[in-house]
Amino acid sequence: MSADHADPSAEFVHLLRSQRVWDTELPSFDPGETPAEPLPLFWRWLAEAVAAGQTEPHTMSLATVDEDGLPDVRTVMLHGADAEGWSFASHATSRKGRQLAARPYAALGFYWPAQGRQIRLRGPVTVAPPEASQADLHARSTGALAAALVGHQSEVLPSHKELEQASDAAWSQAHHEPTTPVPTWTLYHLHPNEAEFFQGDAQRRHVRLNYRRTDSGWLKELLWP
Repeated sequence: MSADHADPSAEFVHLLRSQRVWDTELPSFDPGETPAEPLPLFWRWLAEAVAAGQTEPHTMSLATVDEDGLPDVRTVMLHGADAEGWSFASHATSRKGRQLAARPYAALGFYWPAQGRQIRLRGPVTVAPPEASQADLHARSTGALAAALVGHQSEVLPSHKELEQASDAAWSQAHHEPTTPVPTWTLYHLHPNEAEFFQGDAQRRHVRLNYRRTDSGWLKELLWP
């Protein structure tokens, strides 16, 4: 095959296989020196990811399932991690909102390549009271409020022009009425039953520390990589 007629699939495979991961010095991780619960370790790792220059360390993958048990995933922003759980927000009428209403269980995934680290959590999801959801929204930026005011998340969009018009109106309202409520805006809390902390290793001796909730508290165990 001539260069002018190169196989695009072969080019893609070559491009894919030429990529490298963790082109940096990876930190050490001693699972024997970790807290009894996952939350303090999460706080520490997030702070270390920020210090290492990780881009958008507060973004995460959110996996849900629909009424038929089919999986779905998207990237969302972490709104908090405390005794209430790991928090994120969306419209209750969005695809993820409908899925969580039908099956209130989800998984979260953080990936911080600057340090070769991953964190995985999964567990039941609860809905915060309406006043907490509105407080969460109004604590964010004007742009976040404008986006929420546009609404219609996950619905079919007839044209981009319609989005531009709705967005212009929403930005104006957000500027002039910064406390405008958005009834469908919902704050969710994921309460993990499992939390895995993965530290990559250049020799592929990856460390996987898994926290598993039991009736008597958290159990820590190592997993084979």
